[in-house]
Amino acid sequence: MFRPRIKFEHRPVRYGEDRIRIGGDVVGVASEISDPEGWVWTLLNTLDGTRTVDQVVADLVHQYPDRSQEQIRQAVDDLVTAGYVYDAAAPPPERVIGTGLDRYDRGMMLLRWMDRTPGHGAWDAQLLLHQARVTVVGVGGVGAEAAWALVASGVGKVHCVDGDVVELSNLNRQVLYTEHDLGRSKVDAAVERLRQQNGEVVVTGEHLMINGSQQLEALAVDCDVLLLAADTPGEIRSWANRACLVTGTAWVHGGYFGPQVHIGLYRPGSGPCADCGRTARLERDARMPPLTSWAPARGQTPPHAANAVTAGMTGLLAAHAVTSLITGAPALSVNREYGLNLVTLREHTVGLDSPRPDCPTCYGLL
Repeated sequence: MFRPRIKFEHRPVRYGEDRIRIGGDVVGVASEISDPEGWVWTLLNTLDGTRTVDQVVADLVHQYPDRSQEQIRQAVDDLVTAGYVYDAAAPPPERVIGTGLDRYDRGMMLLRWMDRTPGHGAWDAQLLLHQARVTVVGVGGVGAEAAWALVASGVGKVHCVDGDVVELSNLNRQVLYTEHDLGRSKVDAAVERLRQQNGEVVVTGEHLMINGSQQLEALAVDCDVLLLAADTPGEIRSWANRACLVTGTAWVHGGYFGPQVHIGLYRPGSGPCADCGRTARLERDARMPPLTSWAPARGQTPPHAANAVTAGMTGLLAAHAVTSLITGAPALSVNREYGLNLVTLREHTVGLDSPRPDCPTCYGLL
């Protein structure tokens, strides 16, 4: 029987005699409630998981006879709809009973804090992770960090794809590898390390160089979210975009350009695709004055400027985006690009409101 309880992470506080804040101080979670008569504060204090809704209503009607049963039930429903209340009577799912309670309870609390999905229980978001399948394409700096975070968080199945071997220059940022792995296949070393991290997760690997969208289609069709953490060949992001449009697979990409880290997350069929954004950028660039490159740099490959911080932050943000697509905690806006400038620690978000009719990808496929 439903026993409503305010999430501990959302525990309310009262300011003076007429204003309540619920959800803490986190923007996107917290809300304020006007309560000049005090009955809402009394209601919140009864939502401790020890009473049924009928008992809560009876208590409030007794204390505030001017409030109807319908008003009180509606207030409880509104709190449930807002994602501040869960059912304290619901037992943990069998999937996490035992050692899982200790392994995942901190993660459960964080997901519960960010989860505003109406009716979700304490463990629902974590259970969605356990049931999910994620494919990570590229287990270098970004992909290694992301794969580690997903495995540690309890994603059910993680499949790693890469065609490279471990080199000495990788070790300043690619956290899954050590000096003992030099010359080994990245996939082999990554799978071994990830299985040591969490034996409850099914971790598999595939030594594969991506050279077209068909390979990515075959990978995307077997997962719930595809994480692209590779940046070569140069067309690989458009290939992933096309592949996920064909298969309907949600996907994330992550990368960095020096001190600028960025991710994108997309849910095909729900708005503009990544190539819509690329088309918009090309159109914008075409309106700019002609550019003249610095002569000494012509013909040279730009340096790969990166360390464990830039790669790690990008990988963790990408894993966060994957978690959002799987669980809705938090409910990040999709079909957008997010960036962070590590020089200023200022963030930016870029996205279109609707697909472009001149997009060469989504308008050709959908």
